[in-house]
Parts: sequence; C-alpha cells; structure tokens
Amino acid sequence: MIALIQRVSEASVTVEGEVTGAIEQGLLVLLGVEQGDDEAKADKLLHKVSGYRIFCDENGKMNLNVSQVGGSLLVVSQFTLAADTGKGMRPSFSGGAHPSDAERLYDYFVARARESGVPTETGRFAADMKVRLLNDGPVTFWLQV
Repeated sequence: MIALIQRVSEASVTVEGEVTGAIEQGLLVLLGVEQGDDEAKADKLLHKVSGYRIFCDENGKMNLNVSQVGGSLLVVSQFTLAADTGKGMRPSFSGGAHPSDAERLYDYFVARARESGVPTETGRFAADMKVRLLNDGPVTFWLQV
C-alpha cells in the first residue's frame, strides 16, 4: 500500500463540477492499493501517515504531525501509484489491486482515519477527479508499507 503525501495549505477534489472534499491545512493523501494489501497494511500506513512529523514547530523544525497542528486529511484514490515503470514507455498496472479490493481498502483506510479523530475528506473512488492543492513547502513524501 502506497501513500504519496503532500503538506498543503489547502486542497480540494472536484468530480463532475461538484466539490467532493476540501481541507485547509493538512495532508493531501494520494492512496494506491497493490495486490496483496490488506487491512493490517492499511492500519500500518494510516499510523505512519497520521504520525509523520512534517509540520514545523515553533523553531521551524519539521517536528509535528497533522493532529498536532489541527490539520485534516484529504484522501484521494490513485491507482497509478502502483504502476511498474521499469520497462518501456508505457506503465504496467499489473501490480495494482483488483478494483473491488482497492475500493474496499480505500474505504477502510478512510473509515479508520475518521475514527482516529483526524478530520478526513475524500475524493470519489475511480472517478475522473480534478485535484487542486497549494503545496506548503513544497513538502512531499512517498510512504509505502
């Protein structure tokens, strides 16, 4: 399971002209699900995402997590993160989870994030989404479990 996280000042997702999720300060989480992923991996990745210390403390050091700064998560499904780009000029998606498994684990990740107390917004699974963000830094990390 993969999360590409970006520290943002604001972010939103629009599907067919409708905003499905929007946050101010927090993390845009692009979430990719691979074959073999399960709830245990989703829990481990969420723990890492929510605890990752990439917000600045009073001394300007990246020492605070999203909860400590009162931030939110915007979780967007992103199957292309599971792409194999090692050969040729066209990505292979054979390592990605079957769509029904990916949706189940995406929904599970979002539900667990909400249960954790971090305000969580979403895109729409498998939709053609338009994502807007103001990357703060820029600060972007690839997390994989």
